[in-house]
Amino acid sequence: MCNGPSMPASPSASGCALEGTPVHKDDMILISVDDHTIEPPDMFENHLPARYSADAPRLVRNPDGSDVWKFRDRVIPNPALNAVAGRPKAEFGLEPQGLDEIRPGCYQVDERIKDMNAGGVLASICFPSFPGFAGRLFATEDSDFSLALVQAYNDWHIDEWCGAYPARFIPMALPVLWDAQACAAEVRRVSKKGVHALTFTENPATMGYPSFHDDYWNPLWKALCDTSTVMNVHFGSSGKLVTTAPDAPIDVLMTLGPMNVIQAAADLLWSKPIKQYPDLKIALSEGGTGWVPYFLERADRTYEMHSTWTRQDFGGKVPSEVFREHFLTCFISDPVGIRLRNMIGIDNIAWEADYPHSDSMWPGAPEELWDVLSLNEVPGSEIDKITHQNAMRWYSFDPFTRIPREQATVGALRKAAEGHDVSVRALSRHEAGQRTGILVEP
Repeated sequence: MCNGPSMPASPSASGCALEGTPVHKDDMILISVDDHTIEPPDMFENHLPARYSADAPRLVRNPDGSDVWKFRDRVIPNPALNAVAGRPKAEFGLEPQGLDEIRPGCYQVDERIKDMNAGGVLASICFPSFPGFAGRLFATEDSDFSLALVQAYNDWHIDEWCGAYPARFIPMALPVLWDAQACAAEVRRVSKKGVHALTFTENPATMGYPSFHDDYWNPLWKALCDTSTVMNVHFGSSGKLVTTAPDAPIDVLMTLGPMNVIQAAADLLWSKPIKQYPDLKIALSEGGTGWVPYFLERADRTYEMHSTWTRQDFGGKVPSEVFREHFLTCFISDPVGIRLRNMIGIDNIAWEADYPHSDSMWPGAPEELWDVLSLNEVPGSEIDKITHQNAMRWYSFDPFTRIPREQATVGALRKAAEGHDVSVRALSRHEAGQRTGILVEP
Protein backbone atom coordinates (compact mmCIF):
# COMPACT_ATOMS: atom_id res chain seq x y z
CA MET A 1 0.00 0.00 0.00
CA CYS A 2 1.24 3.49 -0.84
CA ASN A 3 2.21 5.57 2.18
CA GLY A 4 3.13 8.74 0.28
CA PRO A 5 1.73 12.18 1.12
CA SER A 6 -2.00 12.58 0.63
CA MET A 7 -2.80 14.65 -2.45
CA PRO A 8 -6.12 15.76 -3.92
CA ALA A 9 -4.95 14.98 -7.47
CA SER A 10 -4.94 11.68 -9.36
CA PRO A 11 -3.98 8.40 -7.61
CA SER A 12 -0.48 8.69 -9.11
CA ALA A 13 0.32 12.12 -7.70
CA SER A 14 2.23 10.65 -4.78
CA GLY A 15 4.29 8.48 -7.12
CA CYS A 16 2.30 5.35 -6.18
CA ALA A 17 -0.01 4.63 -9.10
CA LEU A 18 -2.68 1.98 -8.75
CA GLU A 19 -2.73 -1.08 -11.00
CA GLY A 20 -4.80 -0.33 -14.09
CA THR A 21 -5.40 3.30 -13.14
CA PRO A 22 -4.77 5.81 -15.95
CA VAL A 23 -1.87 8.10 -15.10
CA HIS A 24 -1.60 11.65 -16.42
CA LYS A 25 1.69 12.60 -18.03
CA ASP A 26 2.23 15.37 -15.49
CA ASP A 27 2.02 12.86 -12.63
CA MET A 28 4.97 10.78 -13.79
CA ILE A 29 8.19 10.88 -11.77
CA LEU A 30 11.20 10.61 -14.07
CA ILE A 31 14.71 9.48 -13.21
CA SER A 32 17.08 9.34 -16.17
CA VAL A 33 19.80 6.70 -15.93
CA ASP A 34 21.81 8.12 -18.82
CA ASP A 35 22.61 11.79 -19.36
CA HIS A 36 25.90 13.55 -20.03
CA THR A 37 27.98 16.33 -18.51
CA ILE A 38 30.10 18.69 -20.58
CA GLU A 39 32.99 19.39 -18.24
CA PRO A 40 33.59 23.04 -17.22
CA PRO A 41 37.09 24.53 -17.57
CA ASP A 42 37.69 24.87 -13.82
CA MET A 43 36.81 21.31 -12.84
CA PHE A 44 40.35 20.31 -11.75
CA GLU A 45 41.16 23.45 -9.74
CA ASN A 46 39.94 22.24 -6.35
CA HIS A 47 40.78 18.56 -6.63
CA LEU A 48 44.06 17.83 -8.42
CA PRO A 49 47.21 17.86 -6.23
CA ALA A 50 49.33 20.97 -6.83
CA ARG A 51 52.28 18.94 -8.11
CA TYR A 52 50.19 17.91 -11.12
CA SER A 53 48.53 21.25 -11.85
CA ALA A 54 50.86 22.13 -14.73
CA ASP A 55 49.97 18.88 -16.50
CA ALA A 56 46.22 19.05 -15.88
CA PRO A 57 43.90 19.04 -18.89
CA ARG A 58 43.08 22.62 -19.92
CA LEU A 59 40.21 24.06 -21.93
CA VAL A 60 41.76 26.49 -24.41
CA ARG A 61 40.03 29.06 -26.62
CA ASN A 62 41.52 29.17 -30.13
CA PRO A 63 41.83 32.37 -32.20
CA ASP A 64 38.89 31.25 -34.35
CA GLY A 65 36.68 31.13 -31.26
CA SER A 66 36.59 27.35 -30.92
CA ASP A 67 37.40 25.57 -27.65
CA VAL A 68 39.63 22.51 -27.29
CA TRP A 69 40.84 20.46 -24.36
CA LYS A 70 44.62 20.17 -24.31
CA PHE A 71 46.21 17.35 -22.36
CA ARG A 72 49.95 16.92 -22.68
CA ASP A 73 50.53 16.35 -26.40
CA ARG A 74 46.89 15.65 -27.16
CA VAL A 75 44.25 18.03 -28.44
CA ILE A 76 40.61 17.01 -27.99
CA PRO A 77 38.71 19.12 -30.52
CA ASN A 78 35.14 18.35 -29.50
CA PRO A 79 34.79 19.52 -25.88
CA ALA A 80 31.00 19.64 -26.21
CA LEU A 81 30.55 16.12 -27.57
CA ASN A 82 27.20 16.01 -29.41
CA ALA A 83 25.70 18.55 -26.96
CA VAL A 84 22.99 19.75 -29.33
CA ALA A 85 20.01 20.08 -26.97
CA GLY A 86 18.00 23.18 -27.84
CA ARG A 87 19.20 23.29 -31.45
CA PRO A 88 17.10 22.70 -34.57
CA LYS A 89 17.51 19.19 -36.00
CA ALA A 90 19.26 20.67 -39.02
CA GLU A 91 22.20 21.41 -36.70
CA PHE A 92 22.38 17.97 -35.05
CA GLY A 93 25.27 16.97 -37.32
CA LEU A 94 27.24 20.13 -36.59
CA GLU A 95 29.54 19.30 -33.69
CA PRO A 96 29.63 22.25 -31.24
CA GLN A 97 32.96 24.04 -31.47
CA GLY A 98 32.86 25.61 -28.02
CA LEU A 99 30.92 26.20 -24.84
CA ASP A 100 29.27 29.27 -26.36
CA GLU A 101 27.52 27.00 -28.87
CA ILE A 102 25.73 24.86 -26.28
CA ARG A 103 23.16 25.39 -23.57
CA PRO A 104 24.71 26.50 -20.25
CA GLY A 105 22.86 23.56 -18.68
CA CYS A 106 25.38 21.27 -20.32
CA TYR A 107 28.23 22.47 -18.08
CA GLN A 108 26.77 24.68 -15.31
CA VAL A 109 25.01 22.69 -12.61
CA ASP A 110 22.53 25.42 -11.61
CA GLU A 111 21.46 25.75 -15.24
CA ARG A 112 21.30 21.96 -15.57
CA ILE A 113 18.74 21.84 -12.78
CA LYS A 114 16.65 24.45 -14.61
CA ASP A 115 16.82 22.37 -17.79
CA MET A 116 15.92 19.24 -15.84
CA ASN A 117 12.93 21.01 -14.32
CA ALA A 118 11.81 22.24 -17.72
CA GLY A 119 12.12 18.69 -19.05
CA GLY A 120 10.24 17.22 -16.09
CA VAL A 121 13.22 15.13 -14.94
CA LEU A 122 13.66 14.66 -11.20
CA ALA A 123 17.09 13.01 -11.14
CA SER A 124 19.89 12.04 -13.47
CA ILE A 125 23.03 9.96 -13.90
CA CYS A 126 25.65 11.94 -15.84
CA PHE A 127 28.31 10.25 -17.96
CA PRO A 128 31.57 12.10 -18.70
CA SER A 129 32.44 13.61 -22.09
CA PHE A 130 35.98 14.71 -22.89
CA PRO A 131 37.78 11.90 -20.96
CA GLY A 132 35.64 9.34 -22.79
CA PHE A 133 32.56 7.64 -21.37
CA ALA A 134 34.82 5.38 -19.26
CA GLY A 135 37.70 7.79 -18.65
CA ARG A 136 40.15 6.17 -21.05
CA LEU A 137 41.88 9.49 -21.81
CA PHE A 138 43.35 9.51 -18.30
CA ALA A 139 45.42 6.35 -18.85
CA THR A 140 48.99 7.65 -19.15
CA GLU A 141 52.45 6.16 -18.70
CA ASP A 142 52.52 7.66 -15.18
CA SER A 143 50.13 5.56 -13.11
CA ASP A 144 50.25 7.91 -10.11
CA PHE A 145 49.32 10.91 -12.27
CA SER A 146 46.59 8.91 -13.98
CA LEU A 147 45.10 7.88 -10.65
CA ALA A 148 45.21 11.49 -9.46
CA LEU A 149 43.28 12.56 -12.57
CA VAL A 150 40.59 9.93 -12.03
CA GLN A 151 40.22 10.80 -8.37
CA ALA A 152 40.13 14.53 -9.11
CA TYR A 153 37.42 13.98 -11.71
CA ASN A 154 35.43 11.78 -9.35
CA ASP A 155 35.70 14.23 -6.47
CA TRP A 156 34.62 17.12 -8.71
CA HIS A 157 31.68 15.10 -10.04
CA ILE A 158 30.59 13.80 -6.63
CA ASP A 159 31.27 16.83 -4.43
CA GLU A 160 30.61 19.76 -6.76
CA TRP A 161 28.28 18.59 -9.52
CA CYS A 162 26.16 16.06 -7.65
CA GLY A 163 26.81 17.57 -4.23
CA ALA A 164 25.23 20.86 -5.24
CA TYR A 165 21.85 19.10 -5.57
CA PRO A 166 22.13 15.68 -3.88
CA ALA A 167 18.49 14.75 -4.47
CA ARG A 168 18.78 15.48 -8.18
CA PHE A 169 21.81 13.44 -9.22
CA ILE A 170 22.88 9.82 -8.86
CA PRO A 171 26.69 10.10 -8.62
CA MET A 172 28.77 7.85 -10.84
CA ALA A 173 32.53 7.33 -10.66
CA LEU A 174 35.13 6.95 -13.37
CA PRO A 175 37.11 3.68 -13.23
CA VAL A 176 40.84 3.12 -13.01
CA LEU A 177 40.82 1.16 -16.25
CA TRP A 178 44.48 0.19 -16.31
CA ASP A 179 44.68 -1.41 -12.84
CA ALA A 180 42.02 -3.75 -11.45
CA GLN A 181 43.30 -3.49 -7.87
CA ALA A 182 43.38 0.31 -8.00
CA CYS A 183 39.96 0.32 -9.63
CA ALA A 184 38.55 -1.78 -6.80
CA ALA A 185 40.12 0.58 -4.27
CA GLU A 186 38.55 3.58 -6.01
CA VAL A 187 35.13 1.90 -5.96
CA ARG A 188 35.50 1.42 -2.22
CA ARG A 189 36.76 4.99 -1.72
CA VAL A 190 33.85 6.67 -3.51
CA SER A 191 31.32 4.30 -1.96
CA LYS A 192 32.08 6.03 1.34
CA LYS A 193 30.75 9.18 -0.33
CA GLY A 194 27.50 7.41 -1.19
CA VAL A 195 28.36 6.39 -4.75
CA HIS A 196 26.73 3.24 -6.12
CA ALA A 197 27.47 3.59 -9.84
CA LEU A 198 30.64 3.06 -11.85
CA THR A 199 31.01 3.74 -15.56
CA PHE A 200 33.06 1.16 -17.41
CA THR A 201 34.04 0.19 -20.94
CA GLU A 202 31.78 -2.19 -22.77
CA ASN A 203 34.83 -4.14 -23.98
CA PRO A 204 38.19 -3.79 -22.22
CA ALA A 205 39.84 -6.20 -24.66
CA THR A 206 39.52 -3.73 -27.55
CA MET A 207 41.48 -1.23 -25.45
CA GLY A 208 44.36 -3.61 -24.79
CA TYR A 209 43.24 -4.68 -21.30
CA PRO A 210 42.26 -8.18 -20.14
CA SER A 211 38.79 -9.27 -21.22
CA PHE A 212 35.81 -9.81 -18.95
CA HIS A 213 36.70 -13.52 -19.02
CA ASP A 214 40.06 -12.99 -17.33
CA ASP A 215 40.45 -13.42 -13.56
CA TYR A 216 42.38 -10.15 -13.62
CA TRP A 217 39.16 -8.25 -12.89
CA ASN A 218 38.16 -10.31 -9.83
CA PRO A 219 39.10 -7.56 -7.34
CA LEU A 220 36.77 -5.19 -9.18
CA TRP A 221 33.84 -7.63 -9.20
CA LYS A 222 34.24 -8.17 -5.47
CA ALA A 223 34.40 -4.44 -4.75
CA LEU A 224 31.28 -3.80 -6.83
CA CYS A 225 29.35 -6.47 -4.95
CA ASP A 226 30.65 -5.45 -1.53
CA THR A 227 29.55 -1.84 -2.07
CA SER A 228 26.30 -2.51 -4.00
CA THR A 229 27.73 -0.61 -6.96
CA VAL A 230 26.25 -0.97 -10.46
CA MET A 231 28.68 -1.18 -13.39
CA ASN A 232 27.36 0.92 -16.29
CA VAL A 233 28.57 -0.02 -19.78
CA HIS A 234 27.71 2.75 -22.24
CA PHE A 235 27.89 2.11 -25.96
CA GLY A 236 31.01 3.66 -27.47
CA SER A 237 32.86 3.64 -24.14
CA SER A 238 35.66 1.57 -25.70
CA GLY A 239 36.17 4.26 -28.32
CA LYS A 240 35.00 1.93 -31.07
CA LEU A 241 31.58 1.87 -32.69
CA VAL A 242 30.17 -0.77 -35.02
CA THR A 243 30.06 0.24 -38.68
CA THR A 244 30.39 -1.58 -41.98
CA ALA A 245 32.81 0.37 -44.16
CA PRO A 246 34.84 3.60 -44.09
CA ASP A 247 32.55 5.14 -46.70
CA ALA A 248 29.28 4.01 -45.09
CA PRO A 249 26.83 6.83 -44.37
CA ILE A 250 26.83 8.14 -40.79
CA ASP A 251 23.30 6.70 -40.52
CA VAL A 252 24.83 3.20 -40.49
CA LEU A 253 26.96 3.99 -37.45
CA MET A 254 24.07 5.62 -35.60
CA THR A 255 21.72 2.72 -36.36
CA LEU A 256 24.27 0.19 -35.13
CA GLY A 257 25.24 2.11 -31.99
CA PRO A 258 23.44 -0.24 -29.57
CA MET A 259 25.23 -3.23 -31.12
CA ASN A 260 28.20 -2.49 -28.87
CA VAL A 261 25.98 -2.94 -25.85
CA ILE A 262 24.45 -6.14 -27.21
CA GLN A 263 27.94 -7.56 -27.68
CA ALA A 264 28.80 -6.55 -24.11
CA ALA A 265 25.64 -8.21 -22.82
CA ALA A 266 26.60 -11.49 -24.49
CA ASP A 267 30.21 -11.19 -23.35
CA LEU A 268 29.21 -10.63 -19.74
CA LEU A 269 26.30 -13.08 -19.64
CA TRP A 270 28.59 -15.97 -20.60
CA SER A 271 31.49 -14.79 -18.41
CA LYS A 272 32.67 -16.40 -15.18
CA PRO A 273 31.91 -13.35 -12.98
CA ILE A 274 28.19 -13.70 -13.63
CA LYS A 275 28.32 -17.18 -12.12
CA GLN A 276 30.80 -16.38 -9.36
CA TYR A 277 29.30 -13.10 -8.11
CA PRO A 278 25.52 -13.43 -7.67
CA ASP A 279 25.20 -9.81 -6.52
CA LEU A 280 26.96 -8.31 -9.56
CA LYS A 281 24.74 -5.69 -11.25
CA ILE A 282 25.31 -4.27 -14.74
CA ALA A 283 23.43 -1.51 -16.56
CA LEU A 284 23.42 -1.57 -20.37
CA SER A 285 23.44 2.19 -20.87
CA GLU A 286 21.83 3.60 -24.03
CA GLY A 287 21.46 0.10 -25.38
CA GLY A 288 17.68 0.11 -25.85
CA THR A 289 15.39 -2.77 -24.98
CA GLY A 290 13.59 -4.04 -28.09
CA TRP A 291 16.35 -6.53 -28.89
CA VAL A 292 16.31 -8.19 -25.47
CA PRO A 293 13.55 -10.83 -25.99
CA TYR A 294 15.24 -12.32 -29.04
CA PHE A 295 18.65 -12.08 -27.38
CA LEU A 296 17.36 -14.06 -24.39
CA GLU A 297 15.65 -16.57 -26.65
CA ARG A 298 18.90 -17.07 -28.55
CA ALA A 299 20.92 -17.38 -25.33
CA ASP A 300 18.55 -20.01 -23.95
CA ARG A 301 18.65 -21.91 -27.25
CA THR A 302 22.44 -21.79 -27.27
CA TYR A 303 22.50 -23.16 -23.73
CA GLU A 304 20.01 -25.91 -24.56
CA MET A 305 21.82 -27.08 -27.67
CA HIS A 306 25.47 -26.55 -26.81
CA SER A 307 26.10 -26.38 -23.06
CA THR A 308 27.00 -30.07 -22.95
CA TRP A 309 30.14 -29.53 -24.99
CA THR A 310 30.84 -25.87 -24.08
CA ARG A 311 30.54 -26.87 -20.40
CA GLN A 312 28.48 -23.84 -19.46
CA ASP A 313 26.64 -24.30 -16.17
CA PHE A 314 24.26 -21.78 -14.61
CA GLY A 315 23.43 -23.96 -11.64
CA GLY A 316 20.06 -25.18 -12.82
CA LYS A 317 18.99 -21.85 -14.32
CA VAL A 318 18.79 -20.80 -17.96
CA PRO A 319 20.56 -17.71 -19.32
CA SER A 320 17.38 -15.63 -19.48
CA GLU A 321 16.86 -16.10 -15.74
CA VAL A 322 20.44 -15.15 -15.02
CA PHE A 323 20.17 -12.08 -17.25
CA ARG A 324 17.22 -10.78 -15.22
CA GLU A 325 19.18 -11.25 -12.00
CA HIS A 326 22.13 -9.16 -13.19
CA PHE A 327 21.24 -6.71 -15.97
CA LEU A 328 19.34 -3.43 -16.16
CA THR A 329 18.27 -2.40 -19.66
CA CYS A 330 17.87 1.27 -20.53
CA PHE A 331 15.82 3.02 -23.21
CA ILE A 332 15.03 6.51 -24.49
CA SER A 333 12.01 5.81 -26.68
CA ASP A 334 11.48 2.17 -27.51
CA PRO A 335 7.90 1.25 -28.48
CA VAL A 336 8.90 -2.33 -29.29
CA GLY A 337 10.65 -2.77 -25.96
CA ILE A 338 7.68 -1.38 -24.05
CA ARG A 339 5.33 -3.66 -25.97
CA LEU A 340 7.52 -6.65 -25.04
CA ARG A 341 8.32 -5.43 -21.53
CA ASN A 342 7.13 -8.58 -19.79
CA MET A 343 9.40 -10.71 -21.98
CA ILE A 344 12.30 -8.51 -20.86
CA GLY A 345 11.39 -8.27 -17.19
CA ILE A 346 9.51 -5.27 -15.83
CA ASP A 347 12.03 -4.95 -13.00
CA ASN A 348 14.90 -4.74 -15.51
CA ILE A 349 13.88 -1.66 -17.49
CA ALA A 350 14.76 1.97 -16.76
CA TRP A 351 14.22 5.17 -18.71
CA GLU A 352 16.92 7.56 -19.89
CA ALA A 353 16.77 11.07 -21.36
CA ASP A 354 20.26 11.28 -22.95
CA TYR A 355 20.43 15.05 -22.40
CA PRO A 356 22.08 16.94 -24.14
CA HIS A 357 22.74 14.50 -27.00
CA SER A 358 20.94 14.33 -30.32
CA ASP A 359 18.82 11.30 -29.37
CA SER A 360 17.26 13.28 -26.53
CA MET A 361 13.79 14.77 -26.91
CA TRP A 362 14.45 17.51 -24.33
CA PRO A 363 12.38 19.31 -23.22
CA GLY A 364 9.60 17.16 -24.67
CA ALA A 365 10.79 13.78 -23.40
CA PRO A 366 7.79 13.29 -21.04
CA GLU A 367 5.40 13.70 -23.97
CA GLU A 368 7.29 11.19 -26.10
CA LEU A 369 7.54 8.69 -23.23
CA TRP A 370 3.89 9.11 -22.29
CA ASP A 371 2.80 8.47 -25.87
CA VAL A 372 4.73 5.18 -25.91
CA LEU A 373 3.38 4.10 -22.51
CA SER A 374 -0.20 5.03 -23.42
CA LEU A 375 -0.06 3.33 -26.81
CA ASN A 376 0.93 0.10 -25.08
CA GLU A 377 -1.57 0.50 -22.21
CA VAL A 378 1.10 0.20 -19.53
CA PRO A 379 -0.55 0.10 -16.08
CA GLY A 380 0.35 2.71 -13.49
CA SER A 381 2.34 0.34 -11.28
CA GLU A 382 4.57 -0.62 -14.20
CA ILE A 383 4.96 3.01 -15.27
CA ASP A 384 6.31 3.79 -11.81
CA LYS A 385 8.87 0.99 -12.06
CA ILE A 386 10.07 2.04 -15.49
CA THR A 387 10.19 5.77 -14.80
CA HIS A 388 11.81 5.84 -11.35
CA GLN A 389 11.35 2.91 -8.97
CA ASN A 390 13.73 0.54 -10.77
CA ALA A 391 16.41 3.24 -10.91
CA MET A 392 15.97 3.96 -7.21
CA ARG A 393 16.31 0.28 -6.30
CA TRP A 394 19.23 -0.54 -8.58
CA TYR A 395 21.26 2.53 -7.60
CA SER A 396 20.35 2.65 -3.89
CA PHE A 397 19.01 6.16 -4.44
CA ASP A 398 16.12 7.82 -2.61
CA PRO A 399 15.39 11.41 -3.64
CA PHE A 400 12.29 11.50 -1.47
CA THR A 401 14.32 11.93 1.69
CA ARG A 402 14.89 15.50 0.47
CA ILE A 403 12.11 16.20 -2.03
CA PRO A 404 8.43 15.44 -1.33
CA ARG A 405 6.86 13.25 -3.98
CA GLU A 406 4.31 15.88 -4.88
CA GLN A 407 7.17 18.23 -5.82
CA ALA A 408 8.93 15.55 -7.88
CA THR A 409 6.42 15.03 -10.67
CA VAL A 410 6.75 16.23 -14.25
CA GLY A 411 4.02 18.79 -13.67
CA ALA A 412 5.49 20.14 -10.43
CA LEU A 413 9.00 20.43 -11.84
CA ARG A 414 7.79 22.20 -14.96
CA LYS A 415 5.82 24.62 -12.84
CA ALA A 416 9.03 25.41 -10.96
CA ALA A 417 10.72 26.07 -14.32
CA GLU A 418 8.15 28.55 -15.60
CA GLY A 419 9.91 31.37 -17.41
CA HIS A 420 13.03 29.31 -18.19
CA ASP A 421 13.98 29.67 -21.86
CA VAL A 422 13.64 26.37 -23.72
CA SER A 423 13.27 27.82 -27.19
CA VAL A 424 14.95 26.09 -30.12
CA ARG A 425 17.74 28.28 -31.49
CA ALA A 426 20.46 27.95 -34.10
CA LEU A 427 23.77 28.03 -32.21
CA SER A 428 26.37 26.64 -34.62
CA ARG A 429 29.10 28.77 -36.20
CA HIS A 430 29.72 26.12 -38.87
CA GLU A 431 29.19 27.25 -42.43
CA ALA A 432 26.04 25.97 -44.10
CA GLY A 433 26.45 22.44 -45.41
CA GLN A 434 29.51 21.62 -43.28
CA ARG A 435 29.28 18.43 -41.25
CA THR A 436 31.51 16.91 -38.61
CA GLY A 437 31.60 13.57 -36.84
CA ILE A 438 28.82 12.69 -34.43
CA LEU A 439 29.17 10.93 -31.09
CA VAL A 440 32.67 9.67 -31.83
CA GLU A 441 34.79 9.86 -28.70
CA PRO A 442 38.24 11.47 -28.72
